[in-house]
Amino acid sequence: MQQLETFSYDNKIVRNFGIATIFWGIVGMSVGLLVAIQLVWPVMNFGTQFSTFGRIRPVHTNAVIFAFVGNGIFMGVYYSLQRLLKARMYSDVLSKIHFWGWQLIILAAAITLPLGFTTSHEYAELEWPIDIAITIIWVVFGINMFGTIIKRRERHMYVAIWFYIATFVTIAVLHIVNSFELPISAWKSYYLYAGVQDALVQWWYGHNAVAFFLTTPYLGMMYYFLPKMANRPVYSYKLSILHFWSLIFIYIWAGPHHLLYTSLPGWAQSLGVVFSIMLIAPSWGGMINGLLTLRGAWDKVRTEPTLKFMVVALTAYGMATFEGPMLSLKQVNAIAHFTDWIVAHVHVGALGWNGFMTFAILYWAIPKIYGTTLYSKKLASIHFWVGTLGILFYAIPMYWAAVVQGLMWKEFTPEGVLKYPTFLATTLQILPMHMLRAVGGTLYLSGALMMTYNLIRTMRKGSLLANEPAEAVALQPLIVNERSRHRRLERKPALFMVIALIVILIGGMVEMVPTFMISSNVPTISSVKPYTPLELQGRDIYIREGCVNCHSQTVRPFRSETVRYGEYSKAGEFVYDHPFLWGSKRTGPDLHRVGKKYPNKWHFDHLLDPTITSPGSIMPPYPWLIEQKLDTTNTASKIIAMRKLGVPYPDGYELQANKDLDQQAKSIASDLKANQVDVLSDREIIAIVAYLQRLGTDIKVKEN
Repeated sequence: MQQLETFSYDNKIVRNFGIATIFWGIVGMSVGLLVAIQLVWPVMNFGTQFSTFGRIRPVHTNAVIFAFVGNGIFMGVYYSLQRLLKARMYSDVLSKIHFWGWQLIILAAAITLPLGFTTSHEYAELEWPIDIAITIIWVVFGINMFGTIIKRRERHMYVAIWFYIATFVTIAVLHIVNSFELPISAWKSYYLYAGVQDALVQWWYGHNAVAFFLTTPYLGMMYYFLPKMANRPVYSYKLSILHFWSLIFIYIWAGPHHLLYTSLPGWAQSLGVVFSIMLIAPSWGGMINGLLTLRGAWDKVRTEPTLKFMVVALTAYGMATFEGPMLSLKQVNAIAHFTDWIVAHVHVGALGWNGFMTFAILYWAIPKIYGTTLYSKKLASIHFWVGTLGILFYAIPMYWAAVVQGLMWKEFTPEGVLKYPTFLATTLQILPMHMLRAVGGTLYLSGALMMTYNLIRTMRKGSLLANEPAEAVALQPLIVNERSRHRRLERKPALFMVIALIVILIGGMVEMVPTFMISSNVPTISSVKPYTPLELQGRDIYIREGCVNCHSQTVRPFRSETVRYGEYSKAGEFVYDHPFLWGSKRTGPDLHRVGKKYPNKWHFDHLLDPTITSPGSIMPPYPWLIEQKLDTTNTASKIIAMRKLGVPYPDGYELQANKDLDQQAKSIASDLKANQVDVLSDREIIAIVAYLQRLGTDIKVKEN
């Protein structure tokens, strides 16, 4: 008779991550609601430089992705991993370091982003010291996870653990490759990559951060929690194998579909499209495996709020993973890209898939670890319906707004001129849809607050089982006659991790190596010169203020865009851009050809108060740019850093840089004074005007 070993599960770490999930979820959703309101009523920017849309929009995305969803992942992983492996976490100390380290990283993000310390990369805005901290804490998490796998009492690794392993190794690779930066100060750095190469790396990271942070760990949790909630086995083991390996192999190739019709090489764009279409199969395989697990349990779905949340979460996952490949079709992308369709698509996944599954796990796990039942199933059901309405009120108006935007941007009159030549016409047209989005956000946040109350009452009703007693048979000897190769692989975690790593590296290497190694993929243009010191400083202010969150800097090769903005963008124009600033959403017009299009005074007035030049604009004013003195103490460091990155500034130019900066600044200030604008030449607004006037002027622009 085999002797049972007694041990205990660490529920305290699950509780801690659960509370952090709830807290940061409310914070992230509240900031998101504020951001949505600002796009209707700019006065909600509050007139300070720390609360403008450009600065707090990344606070919202980072809070929701890495604070709310991130803590939700760790809560689910720490709960399920111990029970699947029948072992306590490898180290309680590492668990505590992981928890508190992650919260400090989130707090650092919440402080630095409003202060304007940002790299501008989507979902990777945090500056280099925080990137290093993320790396350290992620390694701590990995050691703790693999240590637990090694000391397990269950020989085979269940499917959920496959997804956890793939998440760990892939996020590590993505984060490291996308974080190659050259620091110039404690909170400022430049990316090693430039232009087209930087864009490829960023969206290889950005798309796969969605894939391997917002998707694979949640699929792992789905495979554990859904059968537990329904008291049913997973529908198909074979389908889970096919789902896992095909998903992690195909997903990594799809990043370039974010860069269709840009100056990225055509072959890379085509690869992104092909693999995006292929993604439908494994993604829907996972959804189907989850939904069919509920066969015979639909009566329970009608009565259990946790299962209701799960069903909608899986449905939202299916919708989002159909929509992504559809958006990668060039014909659809031509209309949808840069519109609110992208916003709707992202939020169907975030609110439906990630949000609802997190709510379900919280409702299921908190009563378990407190040894009690949920305080109110009725209140949880109300939360479900309020949250579902919130998603609908959010997504449907955004789809509607996107169609309006895409068609208005492209519409010509019978005479062959743009019917809506000003971008602002579209902005004003979709304001009612943005109001409805804010209503949806309010409903969704209200549901989260209901959940918070419900779970607090549940915790008070029970008592935390900090060290939940358990018992299991010691790890059994290997079964040498195991027929299934995959079953044999499931008992070898180190080999499993290595194979998963190889699978996810293939796509990235095929796409990036040629782009970096073959110079003809990014042809140079002799007329393109480095930014002047003043323009470089102005560009950094543009990044600090988060202007890239609303304005793109790439003109696509469509008649509607070249007529509206000018000559389409060329790869060689961005060779000195560290980082690239192509943007992912047009809340305002594209700026790549804005240089010399308007006089200096127009830019000054536009930054002072956008409604002076564009009545009805929802852009916030930037009066502090006129008040704040430009910091030129770091000009030399910036020139030296750029030269190290390959920008051809002459040796020793850093000694001359501030003199040239001052001369150009005085020229702009003099021109403004001639137009009845009296501003000192050492103000920040002079630098950003210099940068804007440079954009797109290195090549001859077609006259319209």
